[in-house]
Amino acid sequence: MAYTIDRTFGAASFEDVTERTRKALAGHGFGVLTEIDVAATMKKKLDKDMPSYLILGACNPSMAHQAIGIEPRIGAMLPCNVIIRDAGNGAVEVSAVDPVASMQAIPNEKLTEVAGKVREMLENVVRDI
Repeated sequence: MAYTIDRTFGAASFEDVTERTRKALAGHGFGVLTEIDVAATMKKKLDKDMPSYLILGACNPSMAHQAIGIEPRIGAMLPCNVIIRDAGNGAVEVSAVDPVASMQAIPNEKLTEVAGKVREMLENVVRDI
């Protein structure tokens, strides 16, 4: 089973795809709680260069509240990470976590239903970028 929902852009800048991703997330009720510039962190901590790579920790408050109500420790697996990365040859790839895949470790049918709804929302985000 795939663990991400992906889309590749061949004719767009990293900055443009990042802005479009933020707008698509907001348009589907997600806020960005965390942002990690992995390339900058690797340069600072290891003095290693790598292509642009950004992790956005996205959260839909309503869905997070519902999931926490079902499974209080689920916060260890939140928020929904979305990565934007330089895929080489001028391409930029966006990958969103598939919540259904990540929740397979938790045997809770109600949580699986919530994860399915969140997956559908993230599929729409990726489609709308």
